Amino acid sequence: MANTFFEQLINENTTGVAYKNLRLKKSALSYFANLGSVTISDLSKELNLSVPKVTSLVNELIADGIVQENGKIETNGGRKPIIYGLLPQSALFIGVDVKKNHVNLGLSDLNKNLIKVSEKLPYNLDNSKESLEELCRIIKQFVKEIHAPKKKILGIGINLSGRVNHELGYSYSFFHFEEEPLASIIGSKVGIRVFLENDSRAMAYGEFSSGILKEEKNVLFLNLDYGIGLGILIDGQLYYGKSGYSGEFGHIPIFDNEILCHCGKKGCLETEASGWALTRMFKEKLKEGSSSVLKSENKNYDDIQMEDIIFAANHDDVLAIDLIEKIGRNIGRGIAVLINIFNPQLVILGGSLAQTGDCIRLPIKSAINKYSLNLVNNDTQLKMSKSGEHAGIIGACLLVRNRVLSLNEY
Repeated sequence: MANTFFEQLINENTTGVAYKNLRLKKSALSYFANLGSVTISDLSKELNLSVPKVTSLVNELIADGIVQENGKIETNGGRKPIIYGLLPQSALFIGVDVKKNHVNLGLSDLNKNLIKVSEKLPYNLDNSKESLEELCRIIKQFVKEIHAPKKKILGIGINLSGRVNHELGYSYSFFHFEEEPLASIIGSKVGIRVFLENDSRAMAYGEFSSGILKEEKNVLFLNLDYGIGLGILIDGQLYYGKSGYSGEFGHIPIFDNEILCHCGKKGCLETEASGWALTRMFKEKLKEGSSSVLKSENKNYDDIQMEDIIFAANHDDVLAIDLIEKIGRNIGRGIAVLINIFNPQLVILGGSLAQTGDCIRLPIKSAINKYSLNLVNNDTQLKMSKSGEHAGIIGACLLVRNRVLSLNEY
C-alpha cells in the first residue's frame, strides 16, 4: 500500500484538520531533509509545538513508513534522547539528463543518495516525434530495470537544453508539437509524474548540492557543451527569471561575425565559443590540410563529433588542443562580462568541455584577467566541476524531490 502521507501530498485534496496535519508533516519532513537525524526536542523547537504533539507527529510518520529511529545520542548522564531520521527508500526520484548524443539516468532516495546510475545510453536528441518516443522508451526501460514499485517513485525530472518553463512543464526548444505541456505528455506515456528543467540549471543545482560550495551564496555555473548554458545562484537561491528562461549565456551578441547561430541570430557567443563552434572549426582545419590523430584514423570529417575532439585533446592532439584554447579564450571573454555584472564569489566550469581540464581552464582564466575589472575579478574563484557527468542527474533528482515535497534547501 502506498504511503498515506505521500498520496495526500501529491493529490493535495485534504482539507480542514487533515490539511493542517499534512502541513505539519511537511514542515517536519523538510527539517529532517535539511538536517538529517534530529531529536523530538529539536523538532519541537523548530515547529514551535509541544513535545507530545511532535511525538504524535513523528509516530505517524513512522507508521507511514517515512521516518525511523536512528539510535540514541551519547550524553554525560541522564536519559539518552532518541534521534530520528528519514527512511531513505520510502520515496524514490528519477533524474534524466538529456544530451545531444546520449542520455544519463539516475535513481536517488529520500536522503539524496544516488543509488543507481545508467550513463551515456545512445540517443539522438532531435526535434521530432520519433526522438520523443525513443526518450520515453529509454525512461520506461530504466524504470523497469530498477525493480522498484512505481508507487514509491514520486517523480521524474527531465533536463532539456534551451527554453524550458519549469512551472508549467513546457519546452519551447524541443518537442513542442502540441498544446498540452511536454511534462504531461511524457508523464502519461511512462506512468509517473514528470517535471521539466533546463539542463544547465539542473546541472548547477546538482553541483551546488555536491559539496563544492562552502560559504558561497553568489555563484555562476557554466555548462560548456555543444551550446553554452548558465546556472545562477543569487543570495543562496537559484535564479530563474520571470518564466524560467534565465541563463541563455551562449546567445549574448558578443562577436561581429556573419555566422548564423542556432537561435537564428548572428554574432552570438556560441558561434565562436562552444562545442558547436569547436566542431565546425576542427572540420574546417582538417579540410585545409591540418593534421590530427582523427584524420589519420580515416574518419569521415562529417562524422567527427565534439566528443572525438575532446578525446583527441586529452591524448595530446595538437590541433584539438589549439582549438580548445581558442574557444577557451572566447568563453573567458564572455565570462568576464558576467563577472563585471554579477561580481560572483565563485564561477564553476562544467559540462563536456570541462573534461579537458587545464586545456580550457587556463585560457579562460587568462581571458577573464584580460577583459574583466581587476577589482571585481579578485573576488571571484574559478573552479572545475566536481560532479562531472553526474551533476545533471543529481540536480534533476533533487529538484524533483524538492518540488514534490515542497522543500527549499537554499
